[in-house]
Amino acid sequence: MDDDALFLDFDLTAIEPEDGGPDPDRVIKGNPRSRTWLVEERDAEKLYAGVWESTPGAWRVVYDEWEFCSILSGVSIVHETGQETPRVLRTGDSFILRPGFSGIWEVVETTRKLFVVRMP
Repeated sequence: MDDDALFLDFDLTAIEPEDGGPDPDRVIKGNPRSRTWLVEERDAEKLYAGVWESTPGAWRVVYDEWEFCSILSGVSIVHETGQETPRVLRTGDSFILRPGFSGIWEVVETTRKLFVVRMP
């Protein structure tokens, strides 16, 4: 990646994805595995943008960071702590998770999303 470029394509063929998954202590269903294509990392490592993909499963989440997401494919359900109605996320849905958000992220069908994260 050209660090001097002012316009960046989300060309995933030029990026080696990072394999991972949620912390095993947080997993409550399945064996979810993820891949992350980090397209941009700026501001002393406090800003990240890229594409994330996960296989089915469910895990507890707690956000210290701010995150914008847009679902590219798949189906996920986000269960927010203290809320009765979960949010079903499908292709084309966009949303923001603010610091302090907690709950369960459940991937029903392998899900791919664009993301921008701002760390505290």
